[in-house]
Amino acid sequence: MSVLFDEKAIAREVARLAREIMGRKPEPDLIVPILTGAFVFAADLLRALSREGLDPAVEFISLTRYGQKREGSGITVRMGASDAAKRQHVLLVDGVLDHGHTLVKARTLLTDAGAASVAIAVAVDKMRDDALLKADYVAFKGADAFIVGYGMDDAGRGRGLPYIGKVG
Repeated sequence: MSVLFDEKAIAREVARLAREIMGRKPEPDLIVPILTGAFVFAADLLRALSREGLDPAVEFISLTRYGQKREGSGITVRMGASDAAKRQHVLLVDGVLDHGHTLVKARTLLTDAGAASVAIAVAVDKMRDDALLKADYVAFKGADAFIVGYGMDDAGRGRGLPYIGKVG
């Protein structure tokens, strides 16, 4: 495995994203990470937002598309949006924007739950031409590989790596 983005680069980009989020209106009332891949990024982003003076509520949703494989299949909703999203400006957080299927489903769940708005933040945007949506906030762009670390996994392994690495 090779390191694409190390701990220092991640910390720098998360701090930059927090400042960028604070510079746009409306500020998020609610942060909604997609479990499981976004939990590390979301925790760092939430702390960075707090350092900038924002203290939004946090709710989780859980969706899966990859399971134990590297090829995506249908999306399984393990835990959907709660009533907490109603009339809130939501920041939906995920680890990676690949084709966008999971993020589209998550955004739909939040909209259907009554969110006033849904913005999207991702740690890595692969910048695919055929992606179904665009993220509003991106830490890193253009990783053209299967990536792990910083909460993202390869069949359950690699989530605890303190960096984002390229597999293979």
